[in-house]
Amino acid sequence: MMANLFSSFEPSTFNSSSFSLNWMSTFLLIIVIPPLFWLIPSRWNYLWIEVMSAIHKEFKILIKNPQWKGSTLIFCSLFSLILINNFMGLFPYIFTSSSHMSFTLSLSLPLWVSFMIFGWLNNTMHMFAHLVPQGAPTPLLPFLVIIETISNLIRPGTLAIRLTANMIAGHLLLTLLGNSGATLNLQSLNILIIIQTLLLILESAVAMIQAYVFSILTTIYSSEVA
Repeated sequence: MMANLFSSFEPSTFNSSSFSLNWMSTFLLIIVIPPLFWLIPSRWNYLWIEVMSAIHKEFKILIKNPQWKGSTLIFCSLFSLILINNFMGLFPYIFTSSSHMSFTLSLSLPLWVSFMIFGWLNNTMHMFAHLVPQGAPTPLLPFLVIIETISNLIRPGTLAIRLTANMIAGHLLLTLLGNSGATLNLQSLNILIIIQTLLLILESAVAMIQAYVFSILTTIYSSEVA
């Protein structure tokens, strides 16, 4: 049994003088890029192209401004980065970058700040209109403005916490069950392996869903400032 349950999320397993080498797993995405340039694409390339095309169509519907051509590439790249990092964390001995707020917040906060700066500089009245829901009673307007402002300010935090919490929860459950295997008999161990396999399938689905949710919410936030 581990002395600390959260030690599997500790990025300081292998240290250099000033940088934790575990964070290098974030850039394993680079490994999958060269095969995309082969003259004869593989089945995996075709599958990835189909996924990206579907995601692109989803994002294109949400971005209503026709002047923002090509902006879906940002959100498709964001989806790819989060998805691959989520999946990398499911492999043994690979550090899960997306289970840390320093990773998720560094994605959500700069995007949200850039949306806010763009919106308030270019569409000031539109941004003010977002603070007051249509048809709201006049006496409630001050409270609604405060509520809308707070809900807007916590958006990058909720994006980051949602992704981090979902990644940590699944990994902790897998770790707890895995650590109990040494004390079980053969019959119980077989049941544990089946449960672990089912949980791994569930975590794979969570990895895809959370990458999609993060990128789709970011796209929605960007469409609100247009």
